[in-house]
Amino acid sequence: MNEQNAPVSPASATPSHPAAAEFEAVLSRGAFMPLDQFGVIDAVGDDAASFLHGQLTNDVQHLDAASARLAGYCSPKGRLLASMLIWRAADTIRLLVSRELTAAVQKRLSMFVLRAKAKLTDATDSVAVVGFAGDVRAPLAQLFDALPDGVHVHVAGPAGSLIRVPDAAARPRYLWIGPKALVQERLAGLEGQLPRVSPAVWDWLDIHAGEPRITHGVLEQFVPQMVNFDVLEGINFRKGCYPGQEVVARSQYRGTIKRRMALAHIAGEHADKPVTPGAELFHSDDPGQPCGMIVNAAAAPKGGIDVLAEIKLAALEGGSVHFAAADGPALAFQPLPYALPSEV
Repeated sequence: MNEQNAPVSPASATPSHPAAAEFEAVLSRGAFMPLDQFGVIDAVGDDAASFLHGQLTNDVQHLDAASARLAGYCSPKGRLLASMLIWRAADTIRLLVSRELTAAVQKRLSMFVLRAKAKLTDATDSVAVVGFAGDVRAPLAQLFDALPDGVHVHVAGPAGSLIRVPDAAARPRYLWIGPKALVQERLAGLEGQLPRVSPAVWDWLDIHAGEPRITHGVLEQFVPQMVNFDVLEGINFRKGCYPGQEVVARSQYRGTIKRRMALAHIAGEHADKPVTPGAELFHSDDPGQPCGMIVNAAAAPKGGIDVLAEIKLAALEGGSVHFAAADGPALAFQPLPYALPSEV
């Protein structure tokens, strides 16, 4: 999983700009969007849950069929190799991961299976992932007998899995993951009820939900708390060991965490220096060294780029933060949809 050898991928390119009508469809009524930016890893076997429990930051052993959880996969140094949503689908535990990392994560996890009765496969080519946002309950009720009634509630049916994920821009959101052929067939029947919009709109919604997605550009850059995984309940501090667990626990209990993830807007288009994950940020009072890094970026409805940025908390106390250089475009910070511990 060497970043330098990673192939160029859509998540590392300049954020694409959906048409204004696509944002409006989500914000004014509802829309669906096929999400080819995600991949799926399936884990099966008698020891699949216990194996993943010992590899990921969250509790997999006690994950029930009606729930989904955010989790991270860390290096031994406690730095995130991947972020994921996990849930049970019948006798399978599924991991929803950034597509550009799926093959590497599946391969790396498989290296540590050893004697455990568990097998991990890349199921990306056999399933489809679709996002729904806005006023979408009526169309979804045609696909599933029951709809999730809370965030990270999972409902299973013949059409696959439906998971409620955190709202964004005050709009409810759902993920549908099911067999590819079946999903494509059912989507054709929804075309007349809901508009289909760009998957880049989902990227923007994820940013406004304050949920980070680890991609090649930020591989092994963050201890989970730096991107608010503790606030998002992506870490279970009572579970047993996993790679990097000592570093993650030490970061939590040794004192105040000094770096966090924030939501911000960068005006302009920046064709000369794209706003991409891994790009550095600089403070007006300390131009010689970076104070933070772009985690995720997506085109904003009215122009410019919205970002999730990992940043020193001290950099937010005064002065200004800029993209790429201390005299670069300024970041306009906005409130996250949840409170950080220092704000409670």
